[in-house]
Amino acid sequence: MLAYIIRRLLILPVLFAGVTILIFTMLSALTPYERASLYVSDIPKRQGALDDIVEKYGLDDPVHIQYWYWMVGRKDEATGEIRGGVLRGDLGWSQVGQGPVTETIGRRLPATAELALCAAVPMIGIGIWLGVLSAVHHNKLIDQVLRVFSIVGWSIPTFVFGLVVLMIFYARLHWFPPERLSDWASRIVQSDAFTRYTQMNTIDALLNLRFDIFLDSLRHLVLPVVTLAYLNWAYMLRVTRSSMLDTLRQDYITTARSKGVAERVVIRKHALSNALIPVVTIGGLILVGLLNGVVVTETIFSYPGMGSFLADAALSLDVMSVLGITLFSSIILVLGNLLVDVLYGFIDPRIRLQ
Repeated sequence: MLAYIIRRLLILPVLFAGVTILIFTMLSALTPYERASLYVSDIPKRQGALDDIVEKYGLDDPVHIQYWYWMVGRKDEATGEIRGGVLRGDLGWSQVGQGPVTETIGRRLPATAELALCAAVPMIGIGIWLGVLSAVHHNKLIDQVLRVFSIVGWSIPTFVFGLVVLMIFYARLHWFPPERLSDWASRIVQSDAFTRYTQMNTIDALLNLRFDIFLDSLRHLVLPVVTLAYLNWAYMLRVTRSSMLDTLRQDYITTARSKGVAERVVIRKHALSNALIPVVTIGGLILVGLLNGVVVTETIFSYPGMGSFLADAALSLDVMSVLGITLFSSIILVLGNLLVDVLYGFIDPRIRLQ
């Protein structure tokens, strides 16, 4: 197993290099002076000032040297200070966030992580349970009903479903509001009396023993969580059902039944463990995708996370923010795929032996 993990880890530098080269290629499409204006908070008006920045950051050097400076930074001969460098966490200046891109991502990431984790629990748990239920009762009424719900969920675009639940449960019923917190809760959270441990409102509220803020945070999470969970839950149900049906047709299942093994034992002990192998892979990829694919959901519900930040940056032509989020999301996706591969190896020993 250790050799299997090492082989997977050795692929990481190659994937990371490929991602950074792709991002740098997009950045290199800009002229040196256009790039110079993206690395500072206040765009200089004088041509001479732009020339100084181009020289300081090496933006007119050969491409391979520019890539090296972009990755590790460049030492300022006058001050001895190293400027820039993706590996040093310098992704440029965010015009939308009015600060370094890295800091803006750090402020927005906990909100998106909280949303994704809250959506993952019902998505994976309920999706697998209903998928197994649908397969066990193949072609019966409950199977037909669940198939209809899964097809509807898989067919509806995210923005349509989000707008529908927003109009029903907020505009008409006033049950679940958008955004992340109510005004009164936001004032308390931003005060010195409230300690921010994780930047996730639900967890921090519990740690501060503020159950009123915890309930308010949950109330604001309901609609975006339902939107994300339902659309992905439908896919999990279909994958689980298909895998379970295929497993139930295998010879060893027929043999177990012919020996008089109880159907409950056949399902739980023999069928489910094998049917979950592809489901775990799909579930892991969907969970990683939740972090990278919440742009529409966060925009609809005015949720201040990574997705809404990316949408605002794209609309404002904030190039450094867009490329920074793209690089960060790509790294998350690569690491997520690595984790799924390792988990797959634990579940199915045949993968390790190949």
